[in-house]
Amino acid sequence: MFEIVPSIWLINGKCVRLERGDFSTEEVISNNPLEIAQRFESIGLKRLHLVDLDGARRGEPKNYHILEAIAGYTNLNIDFTGGITTDGDVIKSFEFGAKSVTISSAAANYPERFAGFIMSYGREKINLAADTNPSDHKIKIRGWLKKTSIDLYEHIEFFYERGLKYLKCSDVSRDGVMEGPNFELYKEIMKRFPSIHLAASGGVRNIDDFRKLRDIGVHSAVFGRAYYEGMISLDDLQAFLAEI
Repeated sequence: MFEIVPSIWLINGKCVRLERGDFSTEEVISNNPLEIAQRFESIGLKRLHLVDLDGARRGEPKNYHILEAIAGYTNLNIDFTGGITTDGDVIKSFEFGAKSVTISSAAANYPERFAGFIMSYGREKINLAADTNPSDHKIKIRGWLKKTSIDLYEHIEFFYERGLKYLKCSDVSRDGVMEGPNFELYKEIMKRFPSIHLAASGGVRNIDDFRKLRDIGVHSAVFGRAYYEGMISLDDLQAFLAEI
């Protein structure tokens, strides 16, 4: 079943948007992330991707209080990400209400530790973020501020062989600019890892992009800016939910 997943990006407890992960383009959308989350829930969306950008930059989560508020005042299944590095970070995220966590930097820096997370907490709760610029297919971490020498496909394969089920992949060159998802990238990932549950992130412009992602076998699509800029409305999202 295909799922659409709204994202809320947090800096200093506020909902923001960036272009291509560039922090210099930061624009505050709302001082009330909970209200935005409740809007998504009101039309029937079930899951939320909550991104702690402060945590991503600093290497440990900073916006647990927002996670706790959204978990406490909605029934959304929250996937929390941003700076989750240690067992303590994982446990704390779940204690504050996350249903799953998505991890990027720690998986790149400490692959055996991340593989251990999959074993310890279960493959339904531990997701890998493998974000890249297709110009070189190298993994980017720390809120995309740091480029690594790790190849995208080798990175995925390492964890795929160790039980990974859920993968989020962003084409960072398309994130926040609404130029359309990188369909070819996602087709290639699905071809190489046919049983992976892939969440495509970056570039969604409209409902037709959701349909195209669904049709190539992607499990879910993460969206944000298209909604915040009015390219996709709550009514559009509700109609698409009825369709799927």
